[in-house]
Amino acid sequence: MKAVKRAQTAVVNIHTEKSSDESNSIFGKTNRGKINGMGTGIVLDERGYVVTNNHVIAGVDSLEVSLCDSSRYSAHVVAFDRAHDLAIIKIDGNPKLDVMTIGTSSDLMVGETVIAVGNAFGYVHTVTSGIISSLSRDVEVNEEQQYRNLIQTDASINPGNSGGPLLNLDGEVIGINVAIRAGAQRIGFAIPIDDAREQIARLLSVETLEHKYHGLLTRDVKTPDSLQLVVDNVKSGSPSESAGFQNGDVIVRIGQTHIEDRVDLERSLLGLQTSDNVPVLIRRGSEEQELMLTLSRLSSRQFASGVETPTQPSAQPVAFNGSEAWDVLGMQLEEMTGSSKKRLSPRYRGGMQVVNVRPGSPAAANGIRQGDVLVGLHVWETVNTENIDYVLDHPQLKTFNPLKFFILRNGETLYGHLNLSSTQTTASR
Repeated sequence: MKAVKRAQTAVVNIHTEKSSDESNSIFGKTNRGKINGMGTGIVLDERGYVVTNNHVIAGVDSLEVSLCDSSRYSAHVVAFDRAHDLAIIKIDGNPKLDVMTIGTSSDLMVGETVIAVGNAFGYVHTVTSGIISSLSRDVEVNEEQQYRNLIQTDASINPGNSGGPLLNLDGEVIGINVAIRAGAQRIGFAIPIDDAREQIARLLSVETLEHKYHGLLTRDVKTPDSLQLVVDNVKSGSPSESAGFQNGDVIVRIGQTHIEDRVDLERSLLGLQTSDNVPVLIRRGSEEQELMLTLSRLSSRQFASGVETPTQPSAQPVAFNGSEAWDVLGMQLEEMTGSSKKRLSPRYRGGMQVVNVRPGSPAAANGIRQGDVLVGLHVWETVNTENIDYVLDHPQLKTFNPLKFFILRNGETLYGHLNLSSTQTTASR
């Protein structure tokens, strides 16, 4: 079928490995069993950026992907959003990948034929078909995971399909397969692609991932006949204002990347240096013209405070690289709010959850890992990003080195010392 042939080279099979139990030790090696997992991903960018479900990669120790030609690569997590169950991973190395053709979920109809492609039960690139059974389904998996506005389909979706594409007959992705109904046959669900792309754009933001700034606020305009990215606002004093962008401009192309929505905008800017001038083709009214955009760099304080990240809602924080905690300590940190605080000991007012650890960093060298909760640095508590900034921007920071830290793991408080001038650290219980 032409639809499958068009899409299958942009589908990857995800293979994961995670520990079967936890250790209370903060340092040293332990002998732990491993659990193998599986999922599917959709190629977003030819350099190896792939979207999948967060539950596919949550807590994994290692990540590998295989392509349609059976080649295999290691991969790593770039960013994720638990609330929307989406994650971005990056394939290591420099494979030249085909990018999935994006459709729209704005015109879906009940009874429409759809196709699912994925790593079903580990059978790579399994293809199933069915129809759209219903639209706008709300599904509650458990107390911590709820989905809104899902596509329901009777195309066979099985364990391992998570993160893979739901296609229309043109081979365009119109949904991301996410869940099945336990105990039922041929009841599966997918995130509408228009909803997913809004969150993917946040996860791929150059402000979030690379601490760089363009100053464009844009709006996706998606209809059955057209996919367009329209400029809604240009921030005063921003690189985009300097480049000459105006409200109402339609962004057609950035460099060599054709632009259909904000995901394309963000991925086209990833990897650019602040000295690079990138040509941007826009349509203003009935005429096209070319602008030259040069990104600037955000300060750590601007980034951490969210001043220059308007697309990142505070109620649903996104794990990110690029903050001082990542640059200096090697940790991605996320504030604990609401129900997540209930897991903390009453002695703590809050903490910062470790959502990723940079290999080779002080945090990695000291055995800190994903899922730990940072509750203190030196003599100060770490309840929010301002607390982290206070310590890392402190004029006497050098005198604190090695920097003492306190974390919670499995209800136990552990501590150690981060050597900020070296990746060699020591830790104690």
